Amino acid sequence: MNKIVKYILIALLVFAVLWAAVFFIKTNSKSAITYNTQNPFTATIEQKTVATGKVVPEDEVEIKPQISGIIEKIYLEEGVEVKAGDLIATIKIVPNEQSLNSAKGRVRNAEISLKNATIEFERNKRLFDKGVISSQDFNTLQLRFDQATQELANARADYQIIRKGSAGGSSSANTNIRATIAGTILEIPVEEGDQVVETNNFNAGTTIASIADLSKMIFEGKVDEGEVAKLKVGTPLKISLGAIEGQELDAKLKFIAPKGIEETGAVQFKIEGDVTVTDDVFIRAGYSANASIVLEKKEDILVISEALLQFDKKTNKPYVEVSVGDQKWERKDVEIGISDGINVEVISGLTESDEVKEWNKTEPIKKGDETEEGEEGAEESEA
Repeated sequence: MNKIVKYILIALLVFAVLWAAVFFIKTNSKSAITYNTQNPFTATIEQKTVATGKVVPEDEVEIKPQISGIIEKIYLEEGVEVKAGDLIATIKIVPNEQSLNSAKGRVRNAEISLKNATIEFERNKRLFDKGVISSQDFNTLQLRFDQATQELANARADYQIIRKGSAGGSSSANTNIRATIAGTILEIPVEEGDQVVETNNFNAGTTIASIADLSKMIFEGKVDEGEVAKLKVGTPLKISLGAIEGQELDAKLKFIAPKGIEETGAVQFKIEGDVTVTDDVFIRAGYSANASIVLEKKEDILVISEALLQFDKKTNKPYVEVSVGDQKWERKDVEIGISDGINVEVISGLTESDEVKEWNKTEPIKKGDETEEGEEGAEESEA
Protein backbone atom coordinates (compact mmCIF):
# COMPACT_ATOMS: atom_id res chain seq x y z
CA MET A 1 0.00 0.00 0.00
CA ASN A 2 2.83 2.44 0.85
CA LYS A 3 4.51 1.70 -2.47
CA ILE A 4 1.29 2.64 -4.36
CA VAL A 5 1.06 5.99 -2.55
CA LYS A 6 4.74 6.58 -3.23
CA TYR A 7 4.28 5.95 -6.95
CA ILE A 8 1.25 8.25 -7.09
CA LEU A 9 3.20 11.08 -5.46
CA ILE A 10 6.11 10.59 -7.87
CA ALA A 11 3.69 10.67 -10.85
CA LEU A 12 2.08 13.89 -9.60
CA LEU A 13 5.49 15.50 -9.11
CA VAL A 14 6.57 14.58 -12.64
CA PHE A 15 3.31 15.92 -14.06
CA ALA A 16 3.78 19.22 -12.19
CA VAL A 17 7.34 19.61 -13.49
CA LEU A 18 6.24 18.93 -17.06
CA TRP A 19 3.34 21.42 -16.76
CA ALA A 20 5.67 24.12 -15.40
CA ALA A 21 8.14 23.53 -18.23
CA VAL A 22 5.43 23.78 -20.88
CA PHE A 23 4.04 27.00 -19.33
CA PHE A 24 7.53 28.56 -19.17
CA ILE A 25 8.26 27.72 -22.81
CA LYS A 26 4.90 29.02 -24.00
CA THR A 27 5.25 32.27 -22.04
CA ASN A 28 8.73 33.01 -23.32
CA SER A 29 7.81 32.17 -26.88
CA LYS A 30 5.67 35.36 -27.14
CA SER A 31 7.24 38.07 -29.22
CA ALA A 32 8.52 41.20 -27.37
CA ILE A 33 6.50 44.44 -27.70
CA THR A 34 7.89 46.76 -30.32
CA TYR A 35 7.43 50.40 -29.38
CA ASN A 36 6.83 53.08 -31.96
CA THR A 37 8.30 56.56 -31.72
CA GLN A 38 7.26 60.12 -32.44
CA ASN A 39 9.34 63.19 -33.14
CA PRO A 40 8.68 66.60 -31.55
CA PHE A 41 7.28 69.10 -34.04
CA THR A 42 6.51 72.82 -34.36
CA ALA A 43 2.92 73.95 -33.92
CA THR A 44 0.64 76.61 -32.44
CA ILE A 45 -1.14 75.96 -29.16
CA GLU A 46 -4.18 77.81 -27.88
CA GLN A 47 -5.33 77.36 -24.31
CA LYS A 48 -9.08 77.94 -24.28
CA THR A 49 -11.96 77.99 -21.86
CA VAL A 50 -15.69 77.92 -22.48
CA ALA A 51 -18.13 80.18 -20.67
CA THR A 52 -21.79 79.21 -20.66
CA GLY A 53 -24.50 81.85 -20.70
CA LYS A 54 -27.06 83.47 -22.98
CA VAL A 55 -27.46 86.21 -25.56
CA VAL A 56 -29.64 89.14 -24.46
CA PRO A 57 -30.37 92.63 -25.81
CA GLU A 58 -27.96 95.32 -24.71
CA ASP A 59 -30.82 97.67 -23.77
CA GLU A 60 -34.28 96.46 -22.81
CA VAL A 61 -36.94 99.01 -21.85
CA GLU A 62 -40.07 98.26 -19.85
CA ILE A 63 -43.11 100.40 -20.69
CA LYS A 64 -45.18 101.29 -17.60
CA PRO A 65 -48.34 103.39 -17.23
CA GLN A 66 -48.48 106.84 -15.70
CA ILE A 67 -52.00 106.25 -14.41
CA SER A 68 -53.86 103.29 -12.89
CA GLY A 69 -56.75 101.64 -14.66
CA ILE A 70 -57.83 98.69 -16.81
CA ILE A 71 -56.34 97.67 -20.16
CA GLU A 72 -59.02 98.65 -22.65
CA LYS A 73 -57.33 97.76 -25.96
CA ILE A 74 -53.99 96.25 -27.06
CA TYR A 75 -53.08 97.26 -30.61
CA LEU A 76 -49.78 95.40 -31.21
CA GLU A 77 -48.40 91.89 -30.72
CA GLU A 78 -45.15 90.46 -29.47
CA GLY A 79 -42.43 90.37 -32.12
CA VAL A 80 -43.63 93.49 -33.94
CA GLU A 81 -41.07 96.18 -34.72
CA VAL A 82 -42.09 99.63 -33.47
CA LYS A 83 -40.86 103.20 -33.62
CA ALA A 84 -40.76 105.67 -30.76
CA GLY A 85 -44.29 107.04 -30.27
CA ASP A 86 -46.21 104.07 -31.72
CA LEU A 87 -49.42 103.32 -29.82
CA ILE A 88 -49.26 99.99 -27.99
CA ALA A 89 -52.36 100.01 -25.77
CA THR A 90 -54.97 102.23 -24.14
CA ILE A 91 -56.11 102.30 -20.53
CA LYS A 92 -59.63 102.83 -19.27
CA ILE A 93 -59.67 104.93 -16.12
CA VAL A 94 -61.54 103.66 -13.08
CA PRO A 95 -61.58 106.79 -10.89
CA ASN A 96 -61.46 106.72 -7.13
CA GLU A 97 -64.85 107.80 -5.79
CA GLN A 98 -63.37 109.91 -3.03
CA SER A 99 -60.96 111.72 -5.36
CA LEU A 100 -63.71 112.23 -7.94
CA ASN A 101 -66.11 113.66 -5.39
CA SER A 102 -63.40 115.96 -4.01
CA ALA A 103 -62.56 117.22 -7.51
CA LYS A 104 -66.22 117.80 -8.25
CA GLY A 105 -66.61 119.81 -5.02
CA ARG A 106 -63.57 121.89 -5.93
CA VAL A 107 -65.16 122.74 -9.30
CA ARG A 108 -68.38 123.79 -7.57
CA ASN A 109 -66.48 126.01 -5.10
CA ALA A 110 -64.53 127.59 -7.97
CA GLU A 111 -67.79 128.33 -9.81
CA ILE A 112 -69.27 130.01 -6.70
CA SER A 113 -66.11 132.07 -6.19
CA LEU A 114 -66.06 133.12 -9.83
CA LYS A 115 -69.76 134.09 -9.74
CA ASN A 116 -69.18 136.30 -6.72
CA ALA A 117 -66.02 137.80 -8.25
CA THR A 118 -67.88 138.54 -11.48
CA ILE A 119 -70.65 140.45 -9.66
CA GLU A 120 -68.10 142.50 -7.71
CA PHE A 121 -66.03 143.16 -10.83
CA GLU A 122 -68.96 144.34 -12.99
CA ARG A 123 -70.37 146.59 -10.23
CA ASN A 124 -67.03 148.23 -9.51
CA LYS A 125 -66.28 148.57 -13.23
CA ARG A 126 -69.30 150.85 -13.60
CA LEU A 127 -68.15 152.87 -10.61
CA PHE A 128 -64.64 153.06 -12.06
CA ASP A 129 -66.01 154.28 -15.38
CA LYS A 130 -67.81 157.09 -13.50
CA GLY A 131 -64.63 157.95 -11.58
CA VAL A 132 -66.05 156.97 -8.20
CA ILE A 133 -63.28 154.48 -7.27
CA SER A 134 -59.58 154.71 -7.84
CA SER A 135 -57.63 152.80 -10.43
CA GLN A 136 -55.77 150.89 -7.71
CA ASP A 137 -58.99 149.55 -6.16
CA PHE A 138 -60.31 148.54 -9.58
CA ASN A 139 -57.08 146.69 -10.45
CA THR A 140 -57.31 144.72 -7.21
CA LEU A 141 -60.87 143.66 -8.04
CA GLN A 142 -59.84 142.68 -11.60
CA LEU A 143 -57.00 140.54 -10.21
CA ARG A 144 -59.47 138.68 -7.98
CA PHE A 145 -61.76 138.12 -10.96
CA ASP A 146 -58.90 136.72 -13.11
CA GLN A 147 -57.71 134.45 -10.30
CA ALA A 148 -61.21 133.07 -9.80
CA THR A 149 -61.49 132.40 -13.54
CA GLN A 150 -58.17 130.54 -13.56
CA GLU A 151 -59.05 128.58 -10.44
CA LEU A 152 -62.23 127.32 -12.11
CA ALA A 153 -60.27 126.26 -15.21
CA ASN A 154 -57.74 124.37 -13.06
CA ALA A 155 -60.48 122.66 -11.05
CA ARG A 156 -62.27 121.52 -14.21
CA ALA A 157 -58.99 120.21 -15.70
CA ASP A 158 -58.20 118.25 -12.54
CA TYR A 159 -61.69 116.80 -12.57
CA GLN A 160 -61.25 115.67 -16.19
CA ILE A 161 -57.86 114.08 -15.41
CA ILE A 162 -59.31 112.11 -12.51
CA ARG A 163 -62.36 111.04 -14.52
CA LYS A 164 -60.80 110.37 -17.96
CA GLY A 165 -57.06 110.34 -17.39
CA SER A 166 -56.27 113.57 -19.24
CA ALA A 167 -57.46 117.11 -19.65
CA GLY A 168 -59.67 117.78 -22.65
CA GLY A 169 -57.03 119.68 -24.61
CA SER A 170 -54.07 117.39 -23.82
CA SER A 171 -52.19 116.27 -26.93
CA SER A 172 -50.69 113.19 -25.20
CA ALA A 173 -53.19 111.45 -22.98
CA ASN A 174 -51.89 109.34 -20.07
CA THR A 175 -54.32 106.65 -21.12
CA ASN A 176 -52.38 106.03 -24.35
CA ILE A 177 -49.41 103.70 -23.81
CA ARG A 178 -46.78 104.41 -26.47
CA ALA A 179 -43.34 103.02 -27.32
CA THR A 180 -40.53 105.14 -25.90
CA ILE A 181 -37.79 103.68 -28.12
CA ALA A 182 -37.52 102.00 -31.51
CA GLY A 183 -37.09 98.24 -31.47
CA THR A 184 -38.94 94.93 -31.24
CA ILE A 185 -41.66 94.15 -28.72
CA LEU A 186 -40.27 91.23 -26.73
CA GLU A 187 -43.15 90.68 -24.36
CA ILE A 188 -46.61 91.98 -23.52
CA PRO A 189 -47.32 90.40 -20.11
CA VAL A 190 -50.84 91.86 -19.77
CA GLU A 191 -54.13 91.20 -21.53
CA GLU A 192 -57.20 93.26 -22.25
CA GLY A 193 -59.19 93.63 -19.05
CA ASP A 194 -56.18 93.38 -16.72
CA GLN A 195 -55.86 96.03 -14.03
CA VAL A 196 -52.59 97.99 -14.05
CA VAL A 197 -50.93 100.19 -11.45
CA GLU A 198 -49.19 103.47 -12.22
CA THR A 199 -45.52 104.15 -11.58
CA ASN A 200 -44.92 106.22 -8.45
CA ASN A 201 -42.44 106.68 -5.61
CA PHE A 202 -43.71 103.61 -3.79
CA ASN A 203 -44.47 101.23 -6.65
CA ALA A 204 -42.54 100.29 -9.78
CA GLY A 205 -45.81 99.93 -11.66
CA THR A 206 -47.18 97.24 -13.96
CA THR A 207 -45.12 96.42 -17.04
CA ILE A 208 -47.32 96.66 -20.11
CA ALA A 209 -44.63 95.86 -22.70
CA SER A 210 -40.87 95.37 -22.96
CA ILE A 211 -39.01 96.64 -26.04
CA ALA A 212 -35.42 96.06 -27.18
CA ASP A 213 -33.23 96.61 -30.22
CA LEU A 214 -32.30 93.08 -31.36
CA SER A 215 -29.51 94.41 -33.58
CA LYS A 216 -27.50 95.23 -30.44
CA MET A 217 -26.94 92.03 -28.48
CA ILE A 218 -24.53 91.08 -25.71
CA PHE A 219 -23.35 87.76 -24.32
CA GLU A 220 -23.81 87.23 -20.59
CA GLY A 221 -21.94 84.34 -19.03
CA LYS A 222 -19.85 83.18 -16.09
CA VAL A 223 -16.26 81.94 -15.76
CA ASP A 224 -14.48 80.15 -12.94
CA GLU A 225 -12.23 82.05 -10.56
CA GLY A 226 -9.23 80.02 -11.73
CA GLU A 227 -9.54 81.50 -15.24
CA VAL A 228 -10.85 85.01 -14.65
CA ALA A 229 -7.36 86.35 -13.86
CA LYS A 230 -6.26 85.46 -17.42
CA LEU A 231 -9.07 87.47 -19.05
CA LYS A 232 -8.67 91.01 -20.34
CA VAL A 233 -11.21 93.51 -21.62
CA GLY A 234 -11.10 93.47 -25.41
CA THR A 235 -10.34 89.75 -25.69
CA PRO A 236 -12.10 88.26 -28.77
CA LEU A 237 -14.83 85.68 -28.18
CA LYS A 238 -16.45 83.08 -30.40
CA ILE A 239 -20.14 82.67 -29.62
CA SER A 240 -21.92 79.40 -30.42
CA LEU A 241 -25.71 79.42 -30.18
CA GLY A 242 -27.56 76.31 -29.06
CA ALA A 243 -30.52 77.12 -31.31
CA ILE A 244 -28.45 77.68 -34.47
CA GLU A 245 -26.11 74.83 -35.34
CA GLY A 246 -22.90 75.49 -37.21
CA GLN A 247 -23.09 79.25 -36.72
CA GLU A 248 -20.46 81.20 -34.79
CA LEU A 249 -20.66 84.88 -33.98
CA ASP A 250 -17.77 87.18 -33.21
CA ALA A 251 -17.80 89.11 -29.95
CA LYS A 252 -15.47 91.18 -27.83
CA LEU A 253 -15.19 91.03 -24.05
CA LYS A 254 -16.29 94.35 -22.53
CA PHE A 255 -16.95 93.63 -18.84
CA ILE A 256 -15.55 91.41 -16.09
CA ALA A 257 -17.36 91.51 -12.75
CA PRO A 258 -15.21 92.75 -9.84
CA LYS A 259 -17.09 90.47 -7.44
CA GLY A 260 -17.69 86.75 -7.71
CA ILE A 261 -20.77 84.73 -6.81
CA GLU A 262 -20.49 81.34 -5.11
CA GLU A 263 -22.41 78.61 -6.90
CA THR A 264 -22.31 74.94 -5.86
CA GLY A 265 -19.07 75.48 -3.96
CA ALA A 266 -17.24 77.33 -6.77
CA VAL A 267 -16.85 81.08 -7.23
CA GLN A 268 -18.08 82.34 -10.60
CA PHE A 269 -17.51 85.77 -12.16
CA LYS A 270 -19.97 87.38 -14.56
CA ILE A 271 -18.66 88.53 -17.96
CA GLU A 272 -20.24 90.43 -20.84
CA GLY A 273 -19.26 90.73 -24.48
CA ASP A 274 -20.54 92.81 -27.39
CA VAL A 275 -21.85 90.44 -30.09
CA THR A 276 -21.48 91.31 -33.77
CA VAL A 277 -24.87 90.49 -35.31
CA THR A 278 -24.89 89.72 -39.03
CA ASP A 279 -27.85 90.38 -41.30
CA ASP A 280 -28.22 86.73 -42.28
CA VAL A 281 -28.79 85.55 -38.69
CA PHE A 282 -31.86 86.42 -36.63
CA ILE A 283 -31.10 86.16 -32.93
CA ARG A 284 -33.90 85.96 -30.41
CA ALA A 285 -33.44 87.33 -26.92
CA GLY A 286 -32.51 84.67 -24.38
CA TYR A 287 -30.82 82.15 -26.69
CA SER A 288 -28.47 79.89 -24.70
CA ALA A 289 -24.89 80.30 -25.87
CA ASN A 290 -21.31 79.24 -25.21
CA ALA A 291 -18.38 81.61 -25.53
CA SER A 292 -14.99 80.19 -26.49
CA ILE A 293 -12.25 82.34 -24.97
CA VAL A 294 -8.55 82.07 -25.82
CA LEU A 295 -6.71 82.41 -22.49
CA GLU A 296 -3.20 81.98 -23.89
CA LYS A 297 -1.75 81.42 -27.36
CA LYS A 298 1.79 80.55 -28.48
CA GLU A 299 2.80 80.22 -32.12
CA ASP A 300 5.61 78.19 -33.71
CA ILE A 301 6.68 76.37 -30.56
CA LEU A 302 8.17 72.88 -30.07
CA VAL A 303 5.46 70.43 -28.96
CA ILE A 304 4.89 66.74 -28.43
CA SER A 305 1.78 64.66 -27.98
CA GLU A 306 0.68 64.86 -24.35
CA ALA A 307 0.24 61.07 -24.35
CA LEU A 308 4.03 60.62 -24.58
CA LEU A 309 4.65 62.16 -21.17
CA GLN A 310 5.42 60.11 -18.08
CA PHE A 311 5.62 61.41 -14.52
CA ASP A 312 8.07 60.45 -11.83
CA LYS A 313 6.32 58.73 -8.93
CA LYS A 314 8.40 60.54 -6.31
CA THR A 315 8.88 64.03 -7.73
CA ASN A 316 5.86 64.07 -10.06
CA LYS A 317 8.05 65.79 -12.67
CA PRO A 318 7.51 64.97 -16.35
CA TYR A 319 9.93 62.94 -18.44
CA VAL A 320 10.02 60.97 -21.70
CA GLU A 321 11.99 58.01 -23.01
CA VAL A 322 14.14 58.70 -26.06
CA SER A 323 15.50 56.06 -28.46
CA VAL A 324 19.27 55.45 -28.27
CA GLY A 325 19.31 52.29 -30.38
CA ASP A 326 17.16 49.42 -31.60
CA GLN A 327 14.36 49.32 -28.98
CA LYS A 328 16.70 50.82 -26.41
CA TRP A 329 15.58 53.82 -24.41
CA GLU A 330 17.02 56.56 -22.30
CA ARG A 331 15.12 58.73 -19.85
CA LYS A 332 15.10 62.49 -20.44
CA ASP A 333 13.57 65.01 -18.07
CA VAL A 334 11.61 67.74 -19.86
CA GLU A 335 10.18 71.11 -18.95
CA ILE A 336 6.69 71.65 -20.31
CA GLY A 337 4.53 74.74 -20.88
CA ILE A 338 0.95 75.28 -22.01
CA SER A 339 -1.26 72.48 -23.26
CA ASP A 340 -4.48 72.27 -25.26
CA GLY A 341 -5.27 68.76 -24.02
CA ILE A 342 -3.75 67.08 -27.09
CA ASN A 343 -0.32 68.62 -27.53
CA VAL A 344 1.92 70.17 -24.90
CA GLU A 345 4.72 72.73 -25.24
CA VAL A 346 8.28 71.52 -24.65
CA ILE A 347 10.35 74.32 -23.15
CA SER A 348 13.56 72.32 -22.73
CA GLY A 349 14.86 68.75 -22.80
CA LEU A 350 14.08 67.72 -26.41
CA THR A 351 14.92 68.60 -29.99
CA GLU A 352 13.07 67.87 -33.22
CA SER A 353 15.50 65.03 -34.03
CA ASP A 354 14.72 63.05 -30.85
CA GLU A 355 12.63 59.93 -31.23
CA VAL A 356 10.24 59.73 -28.28
CA LYS A 357 8.83 56.39 -27.17
CA GLU A 358 5.09 55.74 -27.29
CA TRP A 359 5.17 54.12 -23.87
CA ASN A 360 1.45 53.48 -23.44
CA LYS A 361 1.00 51.39 -26.59
CA THR A 362 -1.35 48.40 -26.10
CA GLU A 363 -0.89 45.00 -27.71
CA PRO A 364 -3.37 44.13 -30.47
CA ILE A 365 -5.76 41.28 -29.67
CA LYS A 366 -4.96 38.13 -31.62
CA LYS A 367 -7.69 36.34 -33.53
CA GLY A 368 -7.27 33.18 -31.48
CA ASP A 369 -7.57 35.06 -28.21
CA GLU A 370 -10.54 36.98 -29.57
CA THR A 371 -12.26 33.71 -30.53
CA GLU A 372 -11.59 32.20 -27.13
CA GLU A 373 -12.95 35.31 -25.40
CA GLY A 374 -16.03 35.14 -27.62
CA GLU A 375 -16.64 31.48 -26.77
CA GLU A 376 -16.17 32.16 -23.06
CA GLY A 377 -18.60 35.06 -23.28
CA ALA A 378 -21.15 32.87 -25.08
CA GLU A 379 -20.81 30.16 -22.41
CA GLU A 380 -21.31 32.75 -19.66
CA SER A 381 -24.39 34.10 -21.44
CA GLU A 382 -25.86 30.61 -21.73
CA ALA A 383 -25.14 30.02 -18.05
